[in-house]
Order: sequence, then structure tokens, then C-alpha cells
Amino acid sequence: MYYNKNTLIYLDGKFVKANETTTDLYSQTLHYGYGVFEGIRAYETENGTSIFKAQEHYDRLKKSAELVNIPFNYDVEELVKASYELLEKNNLSDAYVRPLVFCDPNMTLARPNNVSIMICAWEWGAYLGDKQLRLTISTYCRPHPRSIKIEAKVCGHYVNSILATNEAKDKGFDEALLLDSDGFLAEGPGANLFYEKEGVLYTPQLGNILPGITRATVLELAKELGIEVRQGLFSKDDLAVADSAFYCGTAAEIIGIESVDDSKFPKEWNNTLGKKLQEEYSKLVRKSDATLSTTH
Repeated sequence: MYYNKNTLIYLDGKFVKANETTTDLYSQTLHYGYGVFEGIRAYETENGTSIFKAQEHYDRLKKSAELVNIPFNYDVEELVKASYELLEKNNLSDAYVRPLVFCDPNMTLARPNNVSIMICAWEWGAYLGDKQLRLTISTYCRPHPRSIKIEAKVCGHYVNSILATNEAKDKGFDEALLLDSDGFLAEGPGANLFYEKEGVLYTPQLGNILPGITRATVLELAKELGIEVRQGLFSKDDLAVADSAFYCGTAAEIIGIESVDDSKFPKEWNNTLGKKLQEEYSKLVRKSDATLSTTH
């Protein structure tokens, strides 16, 4: 349960009870998935609750809206402030924060005239758990970048993710790995991919994947630690001979991958670059002054 009778959400400038709010059944967001959202985490630190990369997440929310012609007339700093207020009002410290921009009633396919913004939060552990993952390569591919704005975090895009995840779970795996429309490695349904080979990290280049904020943070951490990272187009065969691999994302954080289609990676997770980055990431997000750049 994500809320109870006392849970508050932020809705268009006001804090209201979640179980007393309504939405219009003729919204373009409900009918067509035409909306944008973010996933953000807050952590308990020595100096109180800190929302990790709040500014970057709300900047991306604004960019996502602009990319798909959804009006966004909100001040990012005010949204960050509202997020902290929301956590305080709900007595949350370690929490997941979900902003959503949704459209007004409109049954046409034209851009909306008006939108609303909602921010909710709840306690949520690591989305993919804390055990290494067993993946399967999905029969679904990521949408072609000329068919959608791949860099925008749009509600409707995640139907692709839901299909891939459920296919994987129905086959007995923990999660899916999707290729792009040309057959190169892309990403998970809700996380970016990295793999290790002979002391070097590899990750799919931007263009066919969501430019994850956690992915960018991993790149920064790797640079600080002197770990070489190569971005490019890589195949299933490249991954098959890798030493180890991991997923990263705000909800998933950093989680090791045990196998792909039951082919196990040979390197013990505790001895991998992924494990080292996992530990550094865990330290970073719990620092109230974390300021790594995310421009990658």
C-alpha cells in the first residue's frame, strides 16, 4: 500500500489527502499515456533528510515535458522545496518521491491546454531487491528513437517496460534485458546496463536509452576511482564474454547481475567493479552535500 488515510500528496500547489483526491476520467494521460514523470530517492543523512539530485530530476521532468509538447509552467526550485515539505508532512526520511505531470480532459490527439502536477512519496526498498539478478533477453526491443523521444521519461513509454518485465517473470527470471531496434544492447525495463571486461566498464551509448541520472552518477564515480568506462554499441556476444554486469537506476540503485539466460558471469560479485561502485554510491547518496555532476 503506497498510502493510508493520513497520507498527503502535493497537488497543484496544495497539500491534500491522497484518499480524498480525484482525477478526470477523460484525461489524455489516462487514455493515451500522455504525461511525464520522475522517480527520485530521499535518504537519511547526518544532517537530516536529503533528496538525491533533486534539481537534476526536476530539470529532467521539465525537459521531458518540453520534448513532448506538454506545458510546464512550474518553477523547479519550488518543486524541490515542495518535495521536502511533503516528506516532512508525511514523516518520511528514506523514501521514494514520484512527481507526475498529467494532462487535462481532452479526447483528441492535440497538445493539452492545461496540465496538473502531483508529487507523492512512500517508503520503498530497492526496486529489484538486493540479490543478484537472473536476466533474460527480451523478445521486445526498445522503441526506435525516431518513433518516440527516447530521452524523455514519458508515462506511455513504460508499456514497453511492463511487457518486457512480465515476459521475463513469466519465464521464471527476475528481470528483462532489452536490445535496441538494431539488435544492440540497450537497457533494462527501468535501469541502465553496465558490464565489466578485463578491468574496463562498458555501457551502451546514449541515443537508444534513457539517459539515467544514476547512470551519469556511476560515470562520475568511475572517473573519481580511476575506472575506465567505454560507451558505444555492444552486442549480446560482447555481454556473453563479460566478467560481470550490473543494473543501475534511481529505484534499483546499483544491483549486480548473476546471469543472462542462465549463463552466469564468472567473476564473484564481491570482487567486481560493480560492487565497488555499489558501495561508493551507497555512501554518496547518504551525504547531504552530494554534488556530482550528471552531464553525460
